[in-house]
Amino acid sequence: MPALIPTEYAGTITWLGVVADRDAALESQPRDSLIASFAGPEGEAHGGLTRPACSRVQAQYPRGTKIRNARQFSLLGAEELAAIAAEMGLELLDPALLGATMVISGIPDFSHLPPSSRLQGAGGATLVVDMQNRPCTLPARPIETRHPGHGRAFKPAAHARRGVSAWVEREGIFTLGETIRLHIPDQRPWAPLA
Repeated sequence: MPALIPTEYAGTITWLGVVADRDAALESQPRDSLIASFAGPEGEAHGGLTRPACSRVQAQYPRGTKIRNARQFSLLGAEELAAIAAEMGLELLDPALLGATMVISGIPDFSHLPPSSRLQGAGGATLVVDMQNRPCTLPARPIETRHPGHGRAFKPAAHARRGVSAWVEREGIFTLGETIRLHIPDQRPWAPLA
């Protein structure tokens, strides 16, 4: 019996990008397609099979410890991105300013997808959802540069809608306009937290 269940939910890839040099800038450069290898998106500074531990896993590892890179992709839901922009008083918020890798429209409650869910493109390339991506203050500077007076509003507006991080399970190519289907683990929520 399959451990992952294909759902009726399929979205559309509406934006793709890579951060070429995260030391130079957080901002992503838009792309029409992304080649995804086991090391992540080609040309992505956040790629690689491993990464240094950061504040997100400080309860498990000292900062800088070499760990598996489950944060190769930064995924956003288009509807949540629009809600963030509206709460910030903006008509639109460019996902490049957030260092996004992919924006997907049509999958509800995107930032709360169950960990270990799969997002499978029409061509077979597949991402595994690691966990919810928490908003931080890093996007404030590029947002402030483009939208003066709005940078500080990002973190509170993005609470619980900053998307998810993911890693490549099956290599392939993702393209703009491609359909991407959600598959979720066949298990109930963990009882102690229900």
